[in-house]
Amino acid sequence: MPRPRTARVASVARAAFALLVPLLVLAGPVGPARADWPEPVPVVTHVQTDKPVVFITIDDGWNHDPAAQRLLLERQVPASLFVLPGAYSYDAGYFHTLLDHGPSRIENHTVDHPDLTTLDAAGQRAQLCGARDAHLAQFGDGPRLARPPYGAYDGTTRTTARACGSKALVTWTYDLTTWGQWTPPVPQLKSGDIVLLHFNDTVAADLTRVLAAADAAGLKPAPLRDYIAE
Repeated sequence: MPRPRTARVASVARAAFALLVPLLVLAGPVGPARADWPEPVPVVTHVQTDKPVVFITIDDGWNHDPAAQRLLLERQVPASLFVLPGAYSYDAGYFHTLLDHGPSRIENHTVDHPDLTTLDAAGQRAQLCGARDAHLAQFGDGPRLARPPYGAYDGTTRTTARACGSKALVTWTYDLTTWGQWTPPVPQLKSGDIVLLHFNDTVAADLTRVLAAADAAGLKPAPLRDYIAE
């Protein structure tokens, strides 16, 4: 005797449900994003602006060149200083002078300069939040921008940066650092360009070249923090 239609339908429904449950388990819960997962920060290589401004950023901080310090203060350059805690641990006064007497600001470049993409979420958090805490303790001013070492980042970096108080990951438009015997030619700078330099033994000369190029292009150095939205 053939099975009633209702029984066949019920049997098919049970079989379909049995197949669906493992798929739901693998996919995980469906719904809104977890509240403890922050929105990823934007990645900024160039600022879209009609204002005649350029942004000077200087990384690492190991070479405390007095000539570069004088130039930053005399020109009142609002540089973004992406420095490492170890680079000021032996001479924080160099950077205190820049902050106390000029418009420069300390930003986040991690604790000890790893490639963040090689670290898990906990490792990235230790690097970015650790640097934030060190800067806040030393200077009383927490960083608002983060620069990943080597410009290397992933999705975890972007969410971790937000969790550690940054509103953007900042890379660069041009790296105009002198490396060894090679000094890169300075391009025609444009409004919104972000220039990368380093606190190395040529920082004063590199900074002089970049400021001259900005002057020639009719651009004024501006504070990068102020041009990136929250």
